[in-house]
Amino acid sequence: MPMVDIDWLKEHVQVPAELSYEQLAQDLVQVGLEEEEIHRSSVTGPIVVGYVVDATPEPQKNGKVINWCHVDVGEQYNAVDDEGHKVPRGIVCGAPNMAAGEKVVVTLPGAVLPGDFKIEPRKTYGHISDGMCASERELGLGSDHNGIILLRQYGFTPKEYEALKPGDDAMELLHLDNPLLEINITPDRGYALSYRGVAREFHHSTGASYQDPVESLNAKIDAKVDASQAPVQVEIDDRNPIYGQVGCDRYYLRAVRGYNAASATPNWMRRRLIRAGMRSLSLAVDVTNYVMLDLGQPLHAYDLDKIEGPIVVRRAQEGEHLTTLDGKERELSPEDLLITDSPEGKRGSRVLGIAGVMGGLYGEVTDETTNILIEAAHFDTVSIARSARRHKLPSEASRRFERGVDYAIQPAAAQMAVDLLTQYGQAQADSVAIDIDSTQSPAAIDFPVSTVKRLVDLDTDRDTIVALLEDIGCSVESVSENELRVTPPSWRPDLVQPCDLVEEVARLVGYDQIPVNVPSPHVAGAVGLTPEQSRQRWVADTLAEYGLTEVLNYPFVGDADFKVFDYDIDEIKPVSVELANPMAADRPYLRRELLLPLANTAQRNIRRGNENVRIFELGSIFKNDPNAPAIPALPGGQRPTDEQLAQLDAGLPEQKLHVAALLSGLAVEDGWLGDKRAIDWSDAVESVRRVLDRLGATYEFQQPEPAAVPVQWHPGRMAQIFMGGSPVGVVGELHPHIVDTLGLPEHTAAFELDLDAVFDHIDFKPLQAKAISTFPPVKQDLAFTVPDSVSAAQLTAAIEQACGPMLETIELFDVFTGDQIGEGAKSLAFAVTFRAPDRTLTSEDSEHLRQAIVEQTASLGAQLRA
Repeated sequence: MPMVDIDWLKEHVQVPAELSYEQLAQDLVQVGLEEEEIHRSSVTGPIVVGYVVDATPEPQKNGKVINWCHVDVGEQYNAVDDEGHKVPRGIVCGAPNMAAGEKVVVTLPGAVLPGDFKIEPRKTYGHISDGMCASERELGLGSDHNGIILLRQYGFTPKEYEALKPGDDAMELLHLDNPLLEINITPDRGYALSYRGVAREFHHSTGASYQDPVESLNAKIDAKVDASQAPVQVEIDDRNPIYGQVGCDRYYLRAVRGYNAASATPNWMRRRLIRAGMRSLSLAVDVTNYVMLDLGQPLHAYDLDKIEGPIVVRRAQEGEHLTTLDGKERELSPEDLLITDSPEGKRGSRVLGIAGVMGGLYGEVTDETTNILIEAAHFDTVSIARSARRHKLPSEASRRFERGVDYAIQPAAAQMAVDLLTQYGQAQADSVAIDIDSTQSPAAIDFPVSTVKRLVDLDTDRDTIVALLEDIGCSVESVSENELRVTPPSWRPDLVQPCDLVEEVARLVGYDQIPVNVPSPHVAGAVGLTPEQSRQRWVADTLAEYGLTEVLNYPFVGDADFKVFDYDIDEIKPVSVELANPMAADRPYLRRELLLPLANTAQRNIRRGNENVRIFELGSIFKNDPNAPAIPALPGGQRPTDEQLAQLDAGLPEQKLHVAALLSGLAVEDGWLGDKRAIDWSDAVESVRRVLDRLGATYEFQQPEPAAVPVQWHPGRMAQIFMGGSPVGVVGELHPHIVDTLGLPEHTAAFELDLDAVFDHIDFKPLQAKAISTFPPVKQDLAFTVPDSVSAAQLTAAIEQACGPMLETIELFDVFTGDQIGEGAKSLAFAVTFRAPDRTLTSEDSEHLRQAIVEQTASLGAQLRA
């Protein structure tokens, strides 16, 4: 985000002398430039100018050479000798550029540097160092740590340098005590990535007098456009425009000659660049960066003597490579827009850089450069954005180009750079320039004035709307009393339709002026949740009430997940939906079941100390059909036909609504007096029962033969869930191998239900509620001995059939096997409740029901235990 320095802002707009950064933030936020942070220096003094009286090199045993120096830091801060006289301080300095006679920045005892580094006298290399000579990095001014700050090389004029005295406050000199305002810029307002734009917004907010610097620069341009006399020719040859938009519609060149590469960047410019977060490199580079920050137009400087014309702006060819300024070789894409020159007459054969993103190693300005070619161009936003993202090369230039740069500013920006290079670099400007300009003025917008009232309910009169639009730079023509024709300014490519103009009016009038109207609660048509949404809520509420926590996972899986769950990768990949542009390269597929990402979530929780995990997720799964027809490519701007929509649907992957849960750790933990019980398959089964019972489903559990159990599940503790003879889910414990691989507790249990299939098997028509009997219940416990092959569900169904409407509830509460029962048998105990709707049941009634149960269950081989 851009940094705003009030001292710099003052050059373009009239700023009150007492303006604070807090007030500046308030003024800018009123027009939509939000405050990110006010940065205040963590550096505290005393930090002063010091004069190095002497510097004695002292080689050390480790091979390092240190300097034992005496530094004059002024009458106030100098040391006192034994006789009470003020003398220079003794300071140990290991910097290679330390020398006698230099003026340096000295941090004295009591000062605090970034990182809470406190300066104190300390003994080192056999001396007491009474302070420290500081580098840029130590003061937080930049990243340079190759040597200490030599004020002689810090951009001061000879007169300014001579005026520096030992003991002068270096905090004020280097602006260490000045805050900075960081603001947040929305992507559609790229013009605000410059002081020109921020100053304009400050004017809109406060009414302060504003003068566009481009107007004065345009008036100073002293170069005529004459390609025939220019030092190099230029060709725009874009044969692969994106969306039909030429990648470069304006290319402006201006040269300066006789540049002194040893010229220092002036102190004021260096300071501003550093406070803006940029390193000061050389005058030529600093000038291009300064113009970009000030006006918003990125520039590029080439060594004119290394360029061989013509310069060709073209798209890359397959197989081309470029080593960029960061030293990395990059394979170029045919979508990349390039700046090239033509060595040995080979047109456009040498790549100088990726347009608007980053230059290459050839043609850059160096310490030997004497003639400089300044490039100011206007590039297509989409081309620059794609190249910057493709090569992962976000730069200050690309940030501006991809948001939209003023297409009319290029000559003015080049003029500003020329002025600075001639003033501080002893250069001479060429009197000719090249300007290839195919830009087009933005289309006028037909703007009904009433749109403001209709969209934002602001009662703003016509004259005020016209004045506001003209103030932001628009050209406004009256069509009728209610309609205006508005042409946006060249720096506002975001203004393309009437609603954009409404937004401008709203933010300049003030968002706080928009009335707050509570919408009416009366809504025509159906309101509330749909039946399917309600059923999903029932499922989620039931599991939450049972103590499970709902989670939302990314639906992405990959080879590692398939491997953990023992899937055959060659079989599952063709039926999985693969993403063309996945968020993570190692998870390019959409899940076919919820359990895979759910298991990763459980693993992550357990690794972070949450040992008892009971989680569930309700979401979609995706199944790919390898034989599905290809999805057709349809033209935009028109509604597809029903046939085309059917083709789209046929090619889409199948999506199903599922719910899954994973439970691990302890099911019961009653504290130090109570018992502990670990999660097992029964907890997962109970979760499924509660969900299906809440939905009113008729279901059964069937345990398959061990050979038919999927490899992800424990072969003896897994069951399939059936409704109407069709499988709708699975429940049980995960296979021990998977549990060990994921690091989950033993007996980790899970289930997954196909809710679409479950809902299809349920008739959700309203039911007639039964009358509540007011007669007392009869409760009994019945225990049966049955063969191992008989399930509790079978026995329960037989009891329900025997009792008929007299049976109110039945619940299995005990399963027992052992020597007392005998081999091949088990005991199932049920708690049953009988109740009649019309009378009190007698002991004869109870005995009759008991006998009916015995007779009905005998067919299953069940015997009632005494």
